[in-house]
Amino acid sequence: MLRAGGLVAMPTDTVYGVGVALNARDGLMRLFAAKDRPLDRAIVLLVADVEQAASLGAMTPAALALADRFWPGGLTLVLRQVPGATLPSALTAGASTIGVRLPDHPSPRALARALGPLPVTSANITGRPDARDASRVLAELGDRIDLVLDGGAARGGTPSTVVDCSGELPQLLRVGTIAPDDLAAVLNAAGLANVFGA
Repeated sequence: MLRAGGLVAMPTDTVYGVGVALNARDGLMRLFAAKDRPLDRAIVLLVADVEQAASLGAMTPAALALADRFWPGGLTLVLRQVPGATLPSALTAGASTIGVRLPDHPSPRALARALGPLPVTSANITGRPDARDASRVLAELGDRIDLVLDGGAARGGTPSTVVDCSGELPQLLRVGTIAPDDLAAVLNAAGLANVFGA
């Protein structure tokens, strides 16, 4: 279904997401439309492994330290796009950065391994509560999507923590499953400057 350009909802380790193949013709526009998502909001790529993430964004020392501790898991890293990573401007909202996450769930990792980095966003209408199971996805998105992979209830009900590692000093953009003090502890142990506390 993804290879055919369809929108597929899937379980992750946080909440259910809905994704599309990165190279699907008009796929990103269908994804934005299905969620009523504003075009100025970038979409994260779920990846199969750290190497796939590094092929898209520059893994700074802070990004590497955080990924080593919290991936796979509920951490999204915002990275500077590497030269040659020709990502659609719709995906990044025109920014020179890209958000990447290595989820602690086999389904999205397997799909990213087979198809490449996968644009995925929460499986709900923008502004509504996140979907934690397949029935909620169907209630929210119904015929706006093509397939739901029912993996039971999502293990976590909180979205990922988002850290911008594209500059000299990491910046916390959203608190989620990983607390700021835990981020700070990892960066402090690595001797890396941060403003997270701890």
